[in-house]
Amino acid sequence: MSFMIEQRVAVVTGGSSGIGLETVRLLLTQGAKVAFCGRDEERLTAALDQLKQAFPKADAIAVRCDVLDAESCQQFAQEVASTLGPADMLIANAGQGFVAHYDDTPSEAWLSEANLKLFGVINPLNAFRRQLADSDIGSLTCVNSLLAVQPEPHMIATSAARAALLNMTHSLADQLVSEGIRVNSILLGVVESGQWRRRFEQRSDTSLSWEQWTGGIAEKRGVPMKRLGKPEEPARALVFLASPMASFTTGSALDVSGGFNRHI
Repeated sequence: MSFMIEQRVAVVTGGSSGIGLETVRLLLTQGAKVAFCGRDEERLTAALDQLKQAFPKADAIAVRCDVLDAESCQQFAQEVASTLGPADMLIANAGQGFVAHYDDTPSEAWLSEANLKLFGVINPLNAFRRQLADSDIGSLTCVNSLLAVQPEPHMIATSAARAALLNMTHSLADQLVSEGIRVNSILLGVVESGQWRRRFEQRSDTSLSWEQWTGGIAEKRGVPMKRLGKPEEPARALVFLASPMASFTTGSALDVSGGFNRHI
């Protein structure tokens, strides 16, 4: 199935690993031109080399950019426009979680989590907004978490920040529709990551395989599909929402949690 994005320009923040890298890979598979960013120069270079081997004819660039630095985002946008052309799709993926209950959450964590979740979208959007508005398929798609609607006590600051991001993106969908920019999100459950791989290496029962170990975690947490998500699965949802395949969809939050959601 074609996502109808061949030769279109896509931008992915936090694209050097995990969900971001799988999103870049899928975009390239669909013939898009892709720019992705991150803060770690070495990781960016390694990711780009890996992609160039898999897609030797691909139009792809990796740029060091801190999404919390407005000027860095503006420079990134200028480089994308001059190298690949104006952006048609912006996928905001940068982010991480802070694990702590209320009594163990330092005061600065509340602001740092809100800053990362909100300005991790605001700064890239401000930088690419004109380019997206000039496109006939302009879209902003955000990686959010099920925590936005289903908070967890052990991630209280992150849950609050995720709820704020969901609120903001819903408002943005109303405001930016007049500029021809669609705004959507995905709500993640538990997805395989480098962090889970590191925990697996430190598991107490070394007789358990990766599938058995992660399956046990998913079952214990109450994920009906009894497994963790694979990075390519939310990547497919992101590319769908960013593409013209979702041309009549804006203001949505697509659940990608393996049925972990307990709300209606």
